[in-house]
Amino acid sequence: MIVFTIYFCLLIDSVSIMKLKAFFLCLLGVSATGLQAHDLNVIPRPAQMAVGEGLFHFNSATRVCLPHYPGDSVRMVFTQWAGNFKAASGISLKETSKTKKAAVVLLLDATLQAEAYKLDVSAGKICISASRPAGFFYALQTLSQLMPSRSVVAGVPDNNVSAWSVPSVRIADAPRFEWRGFMLDEGRHFYGTEEIKKILDIMAAYKMNRFHWHLTEDQGWRLEIKKYPKLTEIGAWRRSKVLGWGDTKPDGQLYGGYYTQEDAREIVKYARDRFIEIVPEVDIPGHSQAAVAAYPEFLACDPQTRHDVWLWQGVSADVINVSNPRAVQFAKDVVDELTEIFPYRYIHLGGDECPTAKWERNNDCREQLNDIGSENYRDLQINFYRQLQEHIARQPAERQRQLIFWNEVLHGNTAPLGKDITIMAWVGADRAAKEAATRGLKTILSPQIPYYINRRQSSLPAEPRSQGNGTETVEAVYNYVPMKDIPADLQTKYMGVQANFWTEWVEDASTVQYLLLPRLAAVAEAGWTPQQLRQYSDFLKRLQAEPAFYRMKGMNFGKHVFE
Repeated sequence: MIVFTIYFCLLIDSVSIMKLKAFFLCLLGVSATGLQAHDLNVIPRPAQMAVGEGLFHFNSATRVCLPHYPGDSVRMVFTQWAGNFKAASGISLKETSKTKKAAVVLLLDATLQAEAYKLDVSAGKICISASRPAGFFYALQTLSQLMPSRSVVAGVPDNNVSAWSVPSVRIADAPRFEWRGFMLDEGRHFYGTEEIKKILDIMAAYKMNRFHWHLTEDQGWRLEIKKYPKLTEIGAWRRSKVLGWGDTKPDGQLYGGYYTQEDAREIVKYARDRFIEIVPEVDIPGHSQAAVAAYPEFLACDPQTRHDVWLWQGVSADVINVSNPRAVQFAKDVVDELTEIFPYRYIHLGGDECPTAKWERNNDCREQLNDIGSENYRDLQINFYRQLQEHIARQPAERQRQLIFWNEVLHGNTAPLGKDITIMAWVGADRAAKEAATRGLKTILSPQIPYYINRRQSSLPAEPRSQGNGTETVEAVYNYVPMKDIPADLQTKYMGVQANFWTEWVEDASTVQYLLLPRLAAVAEAGWTPQQLRQYSDFLKRLQAEPAFYRMKGMNFGKHVFE
Protein backbone atom coordinates (compact mmCIF):
# COMPACT_ATOMS: atom_id res chain seq x y z
CA MET A 1 0.00 0.00 0.00
CA ILE A 2 2.88 2.43 0.84
CA VAL A 3 4.62 1.68 -2.46
CA PHE A 4 1.38 2.29 -4.34
CA THR A 5 0.85 5.64 -2.61
CA ILE A 6 4.33 6.88 -3.49
CA TYR A 7 3.94 5.73 -7.08
CA PHE A 8 0.55 7.45 -7.36
CA CYS A 9 1.92 10.73 -6.05
CA LEU A 10 4.70 10.68 -8.62
CA LEU A 11 2.13 10.48 -11.40
CA ILE A 12 0.15 13.60 -10.49
CA ASP A 13 1.25 17.21 -10.81
CA SER A 14 1.90 19.67 -8.00
CA VAL A 15 -1.49 21.38 -8.44
CA SER A 16 -3.29 18.12 -7.85
CA ILE A 17 -1.20 17.48 -4.78
CA MET A 18 -2.29 20.86 -3.35
CA LYS A 19 -5.91 20.05 -4.08
CA LEU A 20 -5.62 16.70 -2.37
CA LYS A 21 -3.93 18.37 0.61
CA ALA A 22 -6.77 20.89 0.89
CA PHE A 23 -9.30 18.05 0.63
CA PHE A 24 -7.78 16.10 3.49
CA LEU A 25 -7.43 19.26 5.59
CA CYS A 26 -11.13 19.97 5.13
CA LEU A 27 -11.91 16.44 6.27
CA LEU A 28 -9.96 17.25 9.43
CA GLY A 29 -11.82 20.58 9.94
CA VAL A 30 -8.73 22.61 9.08
CA SER A 31 -8.40 25.13 6.23
CA ALA A 32 -5.55 25.21 3.77
CA THR A 33 -4.34 28.31 5.59
CA GLY A 34 -4.03 26.31 8.81
CA LEU A 35 -6.93 28.06 10.49
CA GLN A 36 -9.72 26.46 12.47
CA ALA A 37 -12.97 28.05 13.54
CA HIS A 38 -11.68 28.67 17.06
CA ASP A 39 -8.70 30.57 15.62
CA LEU A 40 -10.98 33.36 14.38
CA ASN A 41 -11.19 36.14 16.93
CA VAL A 42 -14.89 36.92 16.56
CA ILE A 43 -16.83 38.22 19.59
CA PRO A 44 -19.53 37.19 20.19
CA ARG A 45 -18.88 33.71 18.82
CA PRO A 46 -21.22 32.93 15.90
CA ALA A 47 -23.80 30.18 16.20
CA GLN A 48 -22.29 28.20 13.29
CA MET A 49 -18.88 28.72 11.72
CA ALA A 50 -16.68 26.63 9.44
CA VAL A 51 -13.34 27.62 7.90
CA GLY A 52 -12.67 27.00 4.22
CA GLU A 53 -9.70 27.22 1.89
CA GLY A 54 -7.88 30.39 0.87
CA LEU A 55 -8.32 34.12 1.45
CA PHE A 56 -10.47 36.85 -0.06
CA HIS A 57 -8.41 39.92 -0.93
CA PHE A 58 -9.83 43.45 -1.02
CA ASN A 59 -8.35 45.94 -3.49
CA SER A 60 -9.34 49.02 -5.47
CA ALA A 61 -11.02 46.82 -8.10
CA THR A 62 -13.40 45.19 -5.58
CA ARG A 63 -17.02 45.85 -6.55
CA VAL A 64 -20.14 45.61 -4.41
CA CYS A 65 -23.74 44.80 -5.36
CA LEU A 66 -26.47 45.90 -2.96
CA PRO A 67 -30.14 44.83 -2.87
CA HIS A 68 -33.07 47.20 -3.15
CA TYR A 69 -34.66 47.78 0.26
CA PRO A 70 -37.30 50.29 1.40
CA GLY A 71 -35.75 53.58 2.36
CA ASP A 72 -32.36 52.48 1.08
CA SER A 73 -31.52 51.42 4.63
CA VAL A 74 -29.35 48.48 3.57
CA ARG A 75 -27.31 50.86 1.41
CA MET A 76 -26.93 53.18 4.41
CA VAL A 77 -25.69 50.28 6.53
CA PHE A 78 -23.11 49.30 3.95
CA THR A 79 -22.05 52.89 3.29
CA GLN A 80 -21.36 53.35 7.00
CA TRP A 81 -19.26 50.19 7.07
CA ALA A 82 -17.46 51.05 3.83
CA GLY A 83 -16.48 54.39 5.36
CA ASN A 84 -14.84 52.61 8.30
CA PHE A 85 -13.14 50.20 5.92
CA LYS A 86 -11.77 53.04 3.79
CA ALA A 87 -10.54 54.89 6.87
CA ALA A 88 -8.66 51.76 7.95
CA SER A 89 -7.38 50.50 4.61
CA GLY A 90 -7.47 53.44 2.21
CA ILE A 91 -9.51 51.27 -0.19
CA SER A 92 -12.68 52.77 -1.64
CA LEU A 93 -15.27 50.14 -2.56
CA LYS A 94 -17.32 50.90 -5.68
CA GLU A 95 -20.90 49.79 -6.29
CA THR A 96 -22.18 47.88 -9.33
CA SER A 97 -25.73 46.92 -10.22
CA LYS A 98 -24.60 43.64 -11.82
CA THR A 99 -24.22 40.69 -9.47
CA LYS A 100 -21.80 38.87 -11.77
CA LYS A 101 -19.36 41.79 -11.73
CA ALA A 102 -19.44 42.07 -7.94
CA ALA A 103 -16.98 40.43 -5.58
CA VAL A 104 -19.09 41.42 -2.55
CA VAL A 105 -22.82 40.70 -2.83
CA LEU A 106 -25.55 41.47 -0.31
CA LEU A 107 -28.66 39.34 -0.77
CA LEU A 108 -32.11 39.52 0.79
CA ASP A 109 -33.27 36.24 2.37
CA ALA A 110 -36.78 36.46 3.78
CA THR A 111 -36.38 33.14 5.60
CA LEU A 112 -33.93 34.64 8.10
CA GLN A 113 -35.09 36.27 11.33
CA ALA A 114 -34.68 40.01 11.80
CA GLU A 115 -31.16 40.02 13.30
CA ALA A 116 -29.85 36.85 11.68
CA TYR A 117 -27.37 36.67 8.81
CA LYS A 118 -25.26 34.36 6.70
CA LEU A 119 -21.71 35.21 5.70
CA ASP A 120 -20.05 33.11 3.00
CA VAL A 121 -16.46 34.06 2.15
CA SER A 122 -14.48 32.28 -0.53
CA ALA A 123 -11.28 33.23 -2.30
CA GLY A 124 -13.25 34.90 -5.07
CA LYS A 125 -16.42 36.21 -3.46
CA ILE A 126 -18.16 37.41 -0.31
CA CYS A 127 -21.91 36.77 -0.03
CA ILE A 128 -23.89 38.27 2.83
CA SER A 129 -27.53 37.28 3.32
CA ALA A 130 -30.07 38.79 5.70
CA SER A 131 -33.75 39.72 5.80
CA ARG A 132 -33.39 43.08 7.53
CA PRO A 133 -30.84 45.90 7.74
CA ALA A 134 -29.92 44.78 11.27
CA GLY A 135 -28.81 41.39 9.94
CA PHE A 136 -26.55 43.04 7.37
CA PHE A 137 -25.15 45.34 10.06
CA TYR A 138 -24.22 42.42 12.30
CA ALA A 139 -22.74 40.48 9.39
CA LEU A 140 -20.48 43.43 8.64
CA GLN A 141 -19.38 43.61 12.29
CA THR A 142 -18.30 39.99 11.98
CA LEU A 143 -16.56 40.68 8.68
CA SER A 144 -14.68 43.56 10.33
CA GLN A 145 -13.43 41.25 13.07
CA LEU A 146 -12.14 38.80 10.43
CA MET A 147 -9.85 41.51 9.04
CA PRO A 148 -6.12 41.46 9.83
CA SER A 149 -6.58 44.49 12.10
CA ARG A 150 -9.22 45.80 14.49
CA SER A 151 -8.86 49.15 12.71
CA VAL A 152 -11.93 48.47 10.55
CA VAL A 153 -14.06 47.97 13.68
CA ALA A 154 -12.60 51.16 15.10
CA GLY A 155 -12.75 53.09 11.80
CA VAL A 156 -9.16 54.35 12.04
CA PRO A 157 -6.08 53.95 9.78
CA ASP A 158 -3.62 51.10 10.24
CA ASN A 159 -0.49 51.43 8.15
CA ASN A 160 0.93 48.17 9.49
CA VAL A 161 -1.37 46.03 7.35
CA SER A 162 0.05 45.25 3.91
CA ALA A 163 -2.84 43.16 2.57
CA TRP A 164 -6.51 43.54 3.42
CA SER A 165 -7.87 40.02 3.34
CA VAL A 166 -10.24 37.75 5.23
CA PRO A 167 -10.18 33.96 5.52
CA SER A 168 -12.65 31.80 3.67
CA VAL A 169 -15.42 31.03 6.10
CA ARG A 170 -19.09 30.05 6.21
CA ILE A 171 -21.13 31.52 9.04
CA ALA A 172 -24.81 31.11 9.86
CA ASP A 173 -25.59 33.31 12.82
CA ALA A 174 -28.45 34.63 14.93
CA PRO A 175 -28.75 35.95 18.50
CA ARG A 176 -29.79 33.74 21.37
CA PHE A 177 -31.76 36.54 23.03
CA GLU A 178 -33.80 39.47 21.78
CA TRP A 179 -32.50 41.80 24.54
CA ARG A 180 -28.73 42.32 24.79
CA GLY A 181 -28.36 45.34 26.99
CA PHE A 182 -26.11 47.65 28.93
CA MET A 183 -27.21 50.26 31.48
CA LEU A 184 -25.26 53.36 32.44
CA ASP A 185 -26.20 55.40 35.48
CA GLU A 186 -25.64 59.12 34.89
CA GLY A 187 -27.83 60.26 37.76
CA ARG A 188 -24.87 60.02 40.14
CA HIS A 189 -22.19 61.27 37.73
CA PHE A 190 -22.43 62.97 34.35
CA TYR A 191 -20.11 62.05 31.44
CA GLY A 192 -21.42 63.78 28.31
CA THR A 193 -22.32 63.04 24.71
CA GLU A 194 -18.93 61.96 23.37
CA GLU A 195 -18.43 59.38 26.12
CA ILE A 196 -21.87 57.92 25.46
CA LYS A 197 -21.02 57.60 21.76
CA LYS A 198 -17.83 55.69 22.59
CA ILE A 199 -19.85 53.22 24.64
CA LEU A 200 -22.40 52.85 21.84
CA ASP A 201 -19.58 52.06 19.41
CA ILE A 202 -18.31 49.29 21.68
CA MET A 203 -21.83 47.91 22.10
CA ALA A 204 -22.40 47.89 18.33
CA ALA A 205 -19.14 46.03 17.70
CA TYR A 206 -20.33 43.33 20.11
CA LYS A 207 -23.86 43.16 18.63
CA MET A 208 -25.61 44.59 21.68
CA ASN A 209 -28.90 46.29 20.96
CA ARG A 210 -30.29 48.04 24.09
CA PHE A 211 -28.73 51.03 25.81
CA HIS A 212 -30.57 51.53 29.09
CA TRP A 213 -29.94 55.15 30.07
CA HIS A 214 -30.47 55.79 33.78
CA LEU A 215 -31.05 59.54 33.72
CA THR A 216 -32.39 60.46 37.15
CA GLU A 217 -31.44 59.82 40.73
CA ASP A 218 -31.48 61.27 44.22
CA GLN A 219 -28.15 62.86 43.28
CA GLY A 220 -29.07 64.40 39.92
CA TRP A 221 -31.61 64.85 37.13
CA ARG A 222 -29.87 64.67 33.73
CA LEU A 223 -32.50 65.28 31.02
CA GLU A 224 -34.21 68.51 30.02
CA ILE A 225 -37.98 68.37 30.51
CA LYS A 226 -39.36 71.53 28.94
CA LYS A 227 -42.54 71.65 31.01
CA TYR A 228 -40.51 71.51 34.24
CA PRO A 229 -37.33 73.60 33.73
CA LYS A 230 -36.33 73.50 37.40
CA LEU A 231 -35.51 69.78 36.99
CA THR A 232 -32.30 70.84 35.27
CA GLU A 233 -31.95 74.35 36.71
CA ILE A 234 -31.93 72.90 40.24
CA GLY A 235 -32.06 69.11 40.02
CA ALA A 236 -29.04 68.71 37.72
CA TRP A 237 -26.63 70.33 40.18
CA ARG A 238 -25.31 69.53 43.63
CA ARG A 239 -22.71 70.86 46.07
CA SER A 240 -20.25 68.00 45.73
CA LYS A 241 -18.66 65.98 42.98
CA VAL A 242 -17.70 63.24 45.41
CA LEU A 243 -20.66 61.47 46.99
CA GLY A 244 -20.34 61.07 50.72
CA TRP A 245 -19.90 57.62 52.21
CA GLY A 246 -18.42 56.67 55.58
CA ASP A 247 -15.33 58.78 56.16
CA THR A 248 -15.66 60.39 52.69
CA LYS A 249 -17.43 63.73 53.06
CA PRO A 250 -19.01 65.94 50.35
CA ASP A 251 -16.40 68.35 48.94
CA GLY A 252 -18.63 71.43 48.57
CA GLN A 253 -17.88 72.14 44.90
CA LEU A 254 -20.70 72.81 42.45
CA TYR A 255 -21.05 69.76 40.22
CA GLY A 256 -23.50 68.53 37.64
CA GLY A 257 -24.69 68.69 34.07
CA TYR A 258 -27.53 67.52 31.88
CA TYR A 259 -28.55 66.66 28.35
CA THR A 260 -30.77 68.99 26.40
CA GLN A 261 -33.48 67.35 24.36
CA GLU A 262 -31.43 68.19 21.29
CA ASP A 263 -28.45 66.36 22.82
CA ALA A 264 -30.63 63.34 23.56
CA ARG A 265 -32.01 63.24 20.01
CA GLU A 266 -28.45 63.37 18.65
CA ILE A 267 -27.56 60.34 20.76
CA VAL A 268 -30.77 58.56 19.73
CA LYS A 269 -29.83 58.97 16.07
CA TYR A 270 -26.25 57.84 16.71
CA ALA A 271 -27.56 54.73 18.46
CA ARG A 272 -30.20 54.05 15.79
CA ASP A 273 -27.50 54.04 13.10
CA ARG A 274 -25.87 51.21 15.10
CA PHE A 275 -29.13 49.30 15.65
CA ILE A 276 -29.25 50.16 19.32
CA GLU A 277 -32.52 51.18 20.95
CA ILE A 278 -32.25 53.61 23.82
CA VAL A 279 -34.39 52.78 26.83
CA PRO A 280 -34.67 55.91 29.02
CA GLU A 281 -35.15 55.47 32.74
CA VAL A 282 -36.71 58.06 34.97
CA ASP A 283 -36.69 56.46 38.40
CA ILE A 284 -39.91 57.33 40.22
CA PRO A 285 -41.33 57.53 42.89
CA GLY A 286 -38.15 56.44 44.74
CA HIS A 287 -34.61 57.59 43.95
CA SER A 288 -36.22 60.96 43.24
CA GLN A 289 -34.75 63.49 45.68
CA ALA A 290 -33.32 65.62 42.84
CA ALA A 291 -36.83 65.99 41.39
CA VAL A 292 -38.31 66.66 44.85
CA ALA A 293 -35.67 69.35 45.41
CA ALA A 294 -36.76 71.06 42.18
CA TYR A 295 -40.51 71.01 42.91
CA PRO A 296 -41.03 70.31 46.62
CA GLU A 297 -44.35 72.14 46.67
CA PHE A 298 -46.15 69.24 44.97
CA LEU A 299 -43.63 66.34 44.83
CA ALA A 300 -42.59 66.23 48.49
CA CYS A 301 -44.47 64.32 51.16
CA ASP A 302 -43.34 67.07 53.56
CA PRO A 303 -43.18 70.32 51.51
CA GLN A 304 -42.66 72.41 54.64
CA THR A 305 -39.17 70.86 55.00
CA ARG A 306 -36.10 71.98 53.01
CA HIS A 307 -35.18 69.65 50.12
CA ASP A 308 -31.82 69.64 48.34
CA VAL A 309 -30.21 67.43 45.72
CA TRP A 310 -28.65 64.64 47.73
CA LEU A 311 -24.89 64.62 48.38
CA TRP A 312 -24.56 61.05 49.61
CA GLN A 313 -24.49 57.51 48.36
CA GLY A 314 -27.16 55.00 49.26
CA VAL A 315 -30.92 55.44 49.15
CA SER A 316 -32.66 58.63 50.19
CA ALA A 317 -35.92 58.47 52.11
CA ASP A 318 -37.20 61.47 50.12
CA VAL A 319 -39.74 59.97 47.71
CA ILE A 320 -42.45 61.48 45.53
CA ASN A 321 -45.84 61.97 47.17
CA VAL A 322 -47.86 59.53 45.05
CA SER A 323 -51.15 60.71 46.62
CA ASN A 324 -50.80 64.26 45.25
CA PRO A 325 -52.67 64.64 41.91
CA ARG A 326 -50.09 67.25 40.81
CA ALA A 327 -47.32 64.68 41.33
CA VAL A 328 -49.22 62.17 39.21
CA GLN A 329 -49.69 64.79 36.50
CA PHE A 330 -45.97 65.60 36.71
CA ALA A 331 -45.12 61.96 36.02
CA LYS A 332 -47.56 61.86 33.08
CA ASP A 333 -45.99 64.99 31.59
CA VAL A 334 -42.47 63.56 31.96
CA VAL A 335 -43.54 60.32 30.25
CA ASP A 336 -45.04 62.35 27.41
CA GLU A 337 -41.77 64.20 26.80
CA LEU A 338 -39.78 60.95 27.01
CA THR A 339 -42.09 59.57 24.34
CA GLU A 340 -41.29 62.52 22.09
CA ILE A 341 -37.52 62.10 22.47
CA PHE A 342 -37.16 58.31 22.46
CA PRO A 343 -39.18 56.67 19.66
CA TYR A 344 -38.95 53.11 20.92
CA ARG A 345 -41.17 50.54 22.60
CA TYR A 346 -39.94 50.82 26.18
CA ILE A 347 -39.71 53.31 29.01
CA HIS A 348 -38.18 52.29 32.34
CA LEU A 349 -39.74 53.80 35.47
CA GLY A 350 -37.43 52.25 38.05
CA GLY A 351 -39.44 51.09 41.05
CA ASP A 352 -36.48 49.85 43.06
CA GLU A 353 -35.49 50.62 46.62
CA CYS A 354 -38.45 52.89 47.32
CA PRO A 355 -38.71 53.62 51.07
CA THR A 356 -42.25 53.92 52.36
CA ALA A 357 -41.53 55.75 55.63
CA LYS A 358 -42.68 59.18 54.39
CA TRP A 359 -45.82 57.67 52.89
CA GLU A 360 -46.59 56.03 56.23
CA ARG A 361 -46.39 59.43 57.95
CA ASN A 362 -48.46 61.26 55.31
CA ASN A 363 -52.22 61.46 55.90
CA ASP A 364 -53.12 61.58 52.20
CA CYS A 365 -50.99 58.53 51.47
CA ARG A 366 -52.54 56.57 54.31
CA GLU A 367 -56.00 57.52 53.08
CA GLN A 368 -55.17 56.46 49.52
CA LEU A 369 -53.87 53.11 50.73
CA ASN A 370 -57.19 52.55 52.48
CA ASP A 371 -59.10 53.61 49.36
CA ILE A 372 -57.38 50.98 47.22
CA GLY A 373 -58.12 48.33 49.84
CA SER A 374 -54.56 47.43 50.78
CA GLU A 375 -52.36 47.37 53.86
CA ASN A 376 -49.13 47.08 51.85
CA TYR A 377 -47.57 50.49 51.21
CA ARG A 378 -45.82 48.99 48.16
CA ASP A 379 -49.23 49.00 46.53
CA LEU A 380 -49.22 52.81 46.54
CA GLN A 381 -46.37 52.53 44.08
CA ILE A 382 -48.33 50.05 41.96
CA ASN A 383 -51.35 52.38 41.96
CA PHE A 384 -49.10 55.26 40.86
CA TYR A 385 -47.81 53.17 37.94
CA ARG A 386 -51.33 52.06 37.06
CA GLN A 387 -52.34 55.70 36.53
CA LEU A 388 -49.34 56.26 34.26
CA GLN A 389 -50.10 53.07 32.38
CA GLU A 390 -53.70 54.17 31.79
CA HIS A 391 -52.45 57.56 30.58
CA ILE A 392 -50.16 55.87 28.05
CA ALA A 393 -52.97 53.59 26.89
CA ARG A 394 -55.04 56.64 25.90
CA GLN A 395 -52.34 57.89 23.52
CA PRO A 396 -52.31 57.27 19.73
CA ALA A 397 -50.78 53.95 18.68
CA GLU A 398 -47.43 55.49 17.68
CA ARG A 399 -47.07 56.92 21.20
CA GLN A 400 -47.85 53.70 23.04
CA ARG A 401 -45.05 52.48 25.28
CA GLN A 402 -44.45 49.41 27.41
CA LEU A 403 -43.16 49.88 30.95
CA ILE A 404 -40.16 48.22 32.55
CA PHE A 405 -39.56 48.02 36.31
CA TRP A 406 -36.88 46.67 38.63
CA ASN A 407 -37.98 43.51 40.36
CA GLU A 408 -38.92 45.19 43.67
CA VAL A 409 -42.34 45.92 42.18
CA LEU A 410 -42.99 42.20 42.66
CA HIS A 411 -43.20 42.98 46.38
CA GLY A 412 -46.56 44.56 45.63
CA ASN A 413 -49.66 43.27 43.89
CA THR A 414 -48.79 43.65 40.19
CA ALA A 415 -52.17 42.37 39.00
CA PRO A 416 -53.56 45.91 38.35
CA LEU A 417 -50.73 46.45 35.85
CA GLY A 418 -51.72 43.43 33.79
CA LYS A 419 -49.28 41.24 31.89
CA ASP A 420 -47.91 43.94 29.56
CA ILE A 421 -44.98 44.97 31.75
CA THR A 422 -41.39 43.77 31.93
CA ILE A 423 -39.46 42.94 35.08
CA MET A 424 -35.73 43.62 35.12
CA ALA A 425 -34.39 41.15 37.65
CA TRP A 426 -31.33 42.25 39.62
CA VAL A 427 -31.53 41.35 43.31
CA GLY A 428 -31.91 37.58 43.62
CA ALA A 429 -32.12 37.78 39.85
CA ASP A 430 -32.65 34.13 38.96
CA ARG A 431 -35.37 33.69 41.56
CA ALA A 432 -37.03 37.03 40.77
CA ALA A 433 -37.00 36.42 37.03
CA LYS A 434 -38.60 33.04 37.51
CA GLU A 435 -41.27 34.58 39.75
CA ALA A 436 -42.00 37.22 37.11
CA ALA A 437 -42.24 34.58 34.38
CA THR A 438 -44.52 32.49 36.58
CA ARG A 439 -46.80 35.54 36.94
CA GLY A 440 -46.91 35.71 33.14
CA LEU A 441 -44.62 38.75 32.90
CA LYS A 442 -41.68 39.26 30.56
CA THR A 443 -38.32 39.45 32.27
CA ILE A 444 -34.70 40.47 31.67
CA LEU A 445 -31.80 38.94 33.60
CA SER A 446 -29.54 41.57 35.12
CA PRO A 447 -28.01 39.85 38.17
CA GLN A 448 -26.24 42.09 40.66
CA ILE A 449 -23.58 39.37 40.95
CA PRO A 450 -21.83 39.21 38.53
CA TYR A 451 -23.44 41.59 35.98
CA TYR A 452 -22.96 44.83 37.94
CA ILE A 453 -19.75 45.62 36.12
CA ASN A 454 -19.15 48.83 38.03
CA ARG A 455 -17.78 46.55 40.75
CA ARG A 456 -14.03 45.91 41.03
CA GLN A 457 -12.84 43.39 38.45
CA SER A 458 -9.72 42.39 40.38
CA SER A 459 -8.13 42.58 43.83
CA LEU A 460 -4.97 44.22 42.49
CA PRO A 461 -3.68 47.32 44.37
CA ALA A 462 -4.02 49.40 41.20
CA GLU A 463 -7.74 48.68 40.93
CA PRO A 464 -9.64 51.99 41.07
CA ARG A 465 -11.98 52.89 43.89
CA SER A 466 -15.30 51.15 43.37
CA GLN A 467 -17.68 48.69 44.96
CA GLY A 468 -17.03 45.02 45.61
CA ASN A 469 -14.01 42.88 46.43
CA GLY A 470 -12.72 42.10 42.97
CA THR A 471 -14.66 38.86 42.64
CA GLU A 472 -16.58 40.03 39.52
CA THR A 473 -13.71 39.06 37.25
CA VAL A 474 -14.01 38.63 33.50
CA GLU A 475 -14.19 34.89 34.10
CA ALA A 476 -16.94 35.23 36.70
CA VAL A 477 -18.97 37.46 34.40
CA TYR A 478 -18.48 35.10 31.48
CA ASN A 479 -19.40 31.96 33.40
CA TYR A 480 -22.82 33.19 34.52
CA VAL A 481 -25.40 30.98 32.80
CA PRO A 482 -28.60 32.82 31.88
CA MET A 483 -31.90 30.98 32.17
CA LYS A 484 -30.31 27.97 33.87
CA ASP A 485 -32.74 25.13 34.71
CA ILE A 486 -35.79 27.13 33.59
CA PRO A 487 -38.75 24.99 32.43
CA ALA A 488 -39.53 25.18 28.73
CA ASP A 489 -42.97 26.70 29.35
CA LEU A 490 -41.40 29.73 31.06
CA GLN A 491 -38.46 30.31 28.71
CA THR A 492 -40.50 32.41 26.26
CA LYS A 493 -40.85 35.06 28.99
CA TYR A 494 -37.08 35.58 29.17
CA MET A 495 -36.17 38.45 26.85
CA GLY A 496 -32.43 38.41 27.46
CA VAL A 497 -29.55 39.77 29.54
CA GLN A 498 -28.19 43.12 30.62
CA ALA A 499 -25.09 44.42 32.40
CA ASN A 500 -25.49 47.43 34.69
CA PHE A 501 -23.06 50.16 35.66
CA TRP A 502 -23.83 52.23 38.76
CA THR A 503 -21.65 55.27 39.29
CA GLU A 504 -21.72 56.22 42.99
CA TRP A 505 -17.95 55.71 43.19
CA VAL A 506 -17.01 56.46 39.58
CA GLU A 507 -16.36 60.13 38.97
CA ASP A 508 -14.57 60.04 35.60
CA ALA A 509 -15.10 58.42 32.22
CA SER A 510 -11.71 56.70 32.19
CA THR A 511 -12.68 54.63 35.22
CA VAL A 512 -16.01 53.77 33.59
CA GLN A 513 -14.08 52.44 30.61
CA TYR A 514 -11.61 50.50 32.76
CA LEU A 515 -14.36 48.72 34.68
CA LEU A 516 -16.44 48.20 31.55
CA LEU A 517 -13.79 46.55 29.38
CA PRO A 518 -13.42 43.76 28.63
CA ARG A 519 -16.29 42.55 30.83
CA LEU A 520 -18.90 44.00 28.48
CA ALA A 521 -17.68 41.59 25.80
CA ALA A 522 -18.41 38.67 28.13
CA VAL A 523 -21.99 39.83 28.67
CA ALA A 524 -22.43 40.40 24.94
CA GLU A 525 -21.48 36.81 24.21
CA ALA A 526 -23.98 35.53 26.78
CA GLY A 527 -26.71 37.45 24.97
CA TRP A 528 -25.78 36.25 21.49
CA THR A 529 -24.03 32.87 21.48
CA PRO A 530 -25.80 29.54 22.16
CA GLN A 531 -24.96 28.38 25.67
CA GLN A 532 -23.52 25.06 24.49
CA LEU A 533 -20.85 26.92 22.47
CA ARG A 534 -19.70 29.13 25.30
CA GLN A 535 -16.39 28.22 26.94
CA TYR A 536 -14.24 30.66 28.88
CA SER A 537 -10.87 29.37 27.65
CA ASP A 538 -12.03 29.80 24.06
CA PHE A 539 -13.39 33.28 24.80
CA LEU A 540 -10.16 34.33 26.50
CA LYS A 541 -8.19 33.28 23.43
CA ARG A 542 -10.43 35.32 21.13
CA LEU A 543 -10.31 38.25 23.54
CA GLN A 544 -6.61 38.78 22.90
CA ALA A 545 -7.40 40.82 19.78
CA GLU A 546 -9.46 43.38 21.72
CA PRO A 547 -6.78 45.58 23.38
CA ALA A 548 -5.83 46.90 19.95
CA PHE A 549 -9.48 47.80 19.37
CA TYR A 550 -9.79 49.58 22.72
CA ARG A 551 -6.59 51.56 22.14
CA MET A 552 -7.74 52.60 18.67
CA LYS A 553 -10.98 53.90 20.21
CA GLY A 554 -9.04 55.75 22.92
CA MET A 555 -10.61 53.62 25.67
CA ASN A 556 -9.12 52.57 28.98
CA PHE A 557 -9.50 48.88 29.89
CA GLY A 558 -8.46 46.21 32.36
CA LYS A 559 -4.96 45.51 31.08
CA HIS A 560 -4.28 42.90 33.76
CA VAL A 561 -6.65 40.55 31.95
CA PHE A 562 -4.16 40.33 29.09
CA GLU A 563 -0.93 40.05 31.09
